[in-house]
Amino acid sequence: MTITMIPFAEGEANLDWMDLCDAFKRGHAQPKAEIADTFLYRGKDTLLNRSAWIDGIGLAVKCATVFPDNPANEQPMINGAVNLFDDEDGTLAAIIDFHLVTKWKTAGDSLYAARSLARRDSEKILIIGAGTVGRNLWQAYRSVWPNARFTVWNRTRANAEAMQEDCPGIAVADDLEAAVRAADIVTSATMSTEPFIKGEWFQPGQHIDLIGAYRPDMREADDTALTRARIFVDSRATTIDHIGELKIPIAAGVIGPEDILADLYEPEKFKRSSEDEITLFKNGGGAHLDLMTSRYILDAWQSAD
Repeated sequence: MTITMIPFAEGEANLDWMDLCDAFKRGHAQPKAEIADTFLYRGKDTLLNRSAWIDGIGLAVKCATVFPDNPANEQPMINGAVNLFDDEDGTLAAIIDFHLVTKWKTAGDSLYAARSLARRDSEKILIIGAGTVGRNLWQAYRSVWPNARFTVWNRTRANAEAMQEDCPGIAVADDLEAAVRAADIVTSATMSTEPFIKGEWFQPGQHIDLIGAYRPDMREADDTALTRARIFVDSRATTIDHIGELKIPIAAGVIGPEDILADLYEPEKFKRSSEDEITLFKNGGGAHLDLMTSRYILDAWQSAD
């Protein structure tokens, strides 16, 4: 048995954002995934296993180690790999670089949603957060809106300026409120636990893409943002009861589960209904999306041979 090993740079050379979106469309036409997450801890260190099985696509286990002290020793804080298993016989088909799958899954998830929820004539895109994910979002969104004007805002301006050097043509914003008000698309990827994006800033016709919150105690947008927008998620099963962006306001009675209008398994409902409405998408990035992305990466790798 031959197991394919796919490293980051060599694997990424075969990938295309539109092809990934097509893979997501095919994946969501299959039966809903079975998903399970497992956490193991040793003090501050964590082992996370995220598993998914989609009949017709296969099985994947995404293993990640999170060692917060590593950067002090010039080692990456997060390491891992994705094990992709064949759907027919369960044999190990590929081991794929963790960071490659995570990059394309996370940014691709938001892009796939934006193609249905954001206005196609959007001209101004604001990226909140100047980290790795922010750079990936710049790459992904440009594939659909190549002529858009991009702006980045970050709490630490120096980090925004560093991103500006990596992303030609992107501007740096100092006033978050003004930047949000001026944007057609707002995409946010921060580690905030306190909501700082205010719904009172939103303008008719905007699309809001929230990525950063992934724990029950994390939020990026306030209650007004949720009550003013039409809310969509990538998966009801991996967001509503698990991520603070929705879990906290639902528990407080600000919104209810019925206010989540659709997820990606409901394409007939997952769309903008007017030019003036405000759409809000919560990117939860479940293991089923890791599986779809991994299968796409392996297919692209084999096609390039």
